Amino acid sequence: MTVETAVLSALDLSEVGLALGDDCLVLSHRLAEWTTRAPELEEEVALANLALDLLGQARSLLTLAGEAEGRCRDEDQLAYWRDDRGFRNLLLVEQPNGDFAVTMTRQLFFSTFQELLYARVAAGNEPRLAAIAAKGVMEARYHLEHSRLWVQRLGGGTEESHSRMRRALDLLWPYTQELFEPTPPFVRAADLGALPPLSSLEGPWRQSIAALLAASQLEVPEFSGWQSGGRLGRHSEHLGHLLAEMQHLHRSHPNASW
Repeated sequence: MTVETAVLSALDLSEVGLALGDDCLVLSHRLAEWTTRAPELEEEVALANLALDLLGQARSLLTLAGEAEGRCRDEDQLAYWRDDRGFRNLLLVEQPNGDFAVTMTRQLFFSTFQELLYARVAAGNEPRLAAIAAKGVMEARYHLEHSRLWVQRLGGGTEESHSRMRRALDLLWPYTQELFEPTPPFVRAADLGALPPLSSLEGPWRQSIAALLAASQLEVPEFSGWQSGGRLGRHSEHLGHLLAEMQHLHRSHPNASW
C-alpha cells in the first residue's frame, strides 16, 4: 500500500515520518524509564502520561512512514527490527535521563521545538502529516508547560537544584543546533509547503528558551561544539543500549501474540 499525496514523493514522506516518529518513540522510552523512580508519585504518573502521548504520536508517524515506503513494514517492524544506524531521531532525545534536572531540560528543549514545528505542520498541505500534527500540538503544549514549571521550580529553588539545572543546560545545549539542521527530505518538504523550513523555527525557539531561562534565574549556556548526525543514522552509544532494552522481548519472541 502506498500513500497518495499531491505534495511529497512517497520516499520523502516516509523519511520525514520516520524521523519525526523516531524522535517520539525514543523520547517516550526515555520517559518511561522513570517509572518507579520518579521523585514523587504524582510526577511518576505525569511522566508516564507524557510517554504515552509521545508513543501515540510515534505510532501514527511510523505507520505513515511504513505505508509511504511501500515495503509492507508496519509500526512494530519499524520500531523493533531496525538497528541504531536505521534510526533517524535527534541525538537530544536519546541522551540518558540523568537526574531530574537533565530530564526536564531535555523535555523543555524538545517540547519547545515540537510545539513550534507541529503548529506549522498542522497548517501545511500534506493532509496526513497535518492531521497528526494538529493532534500532537495540543500534547506538545502540555509537555512544554509541564517542563517549564519544573525548570522554573528547580532553577529558582535551592542552591543545589539551581546548580543541577546549570549542569543540565551545559550538558544538553550542544545537541540543540541539530533541531534546525534539515536533511534533504525535510528541505524538499519545506519547499513544497508540507513543513516549515527548520531554520525558520530557530529564532522563535531561542527567544522562547532564553525568556524561560531568565524567568528561572538561569542563563543560556555559552557556545560549545555542536553535536549532530542523528538524522543520518550516526548516534551516540546511548541509543544502542536503549534499543537493546526496548527491542529485546519482541526479538526474543518474534510474531508472538498476547
